[in-house]
Amino acid sequence: MFAANPRIQLVSIPDNPPCVVIDNALADPQALVDLAVQHRGSFVEAEDHGFPGLELRMHPDFSARLSDFFLQHVRRHFDARRTLASFSRLSMVCRSPGELRPLQRLCHRDFASLDPNQRMFASVLYLFHDPAMGGTSFFRPRQGEEETRELRSRWWHMSGEQFTRETGLQPAYPTGSNAYFERVATVDAAWNRLIFYSGGTYHSGDIRHPGRMVPDPVQGRLTLNGFFVCRPRAGA
Repeated sequence: MFAANPRIQLVSIPDNPPCVVIDNALADPQALVDLAVQHRGSFVEAEDHGFPGLELRMHPDFSARLSDFFLQHVRRHFDARRTLASFSRLSMVCRSPGELRPLQRLCHRDFASLDPNQRMFASVLYLFHDPAMGGTSFFRPRQGEEETRELRSRWWHMSGEQFTRETGLQPAYPTGSNAYFERVATVDAAWNRLIFYSGGTYHSGDIRHPGRMVPDPVQGRLTLNGFFVCRPRAGA
């Protein structure tokens, strides 16, 4: 299913590990779109994290294949020795700007509550043809780690109106720099393009046309998202 000899490109992300970019990643990416269409009624909105849309968890067998691809071709670019756990899901961004929670107006990281002796890495496979639907942007905080954590903890409990008054950030997807985060890199979307990055890097979908974010696997911003919890390399 995955490319046997993928051509790997590295995109530099200041102060973070690079983003690994692989084009033509799957032999038949349309099969995943067809799967999403077949199970479109099974997509659900998760309440336990900040994704602004609908998701469908993939079968463990598929996640295992994606994890094997990560181990074989990608982990050498990261601080990853072996995979302890992995999962993947089909996802569709579909919230309007006015429906976004405060932290959904900001970039985020994927390694909340992770053991200090573990590392998390993530992947996105773009399953739409129009690059204007948005790729992925990467950011770095303008303040220190502790202050950033304290700010995000406070914002988590705010209403949208309170968040706007405190930060000046209007309801919108995070597509550029602001007073709290600097955008430092962007990877454009492309059909069947697969990217991998450290879950500790602040990132966000580069959603510049929110009116096109619809809950439709054919017309919407359908992606496959993977997550890999790993042991770091010895001595890291």
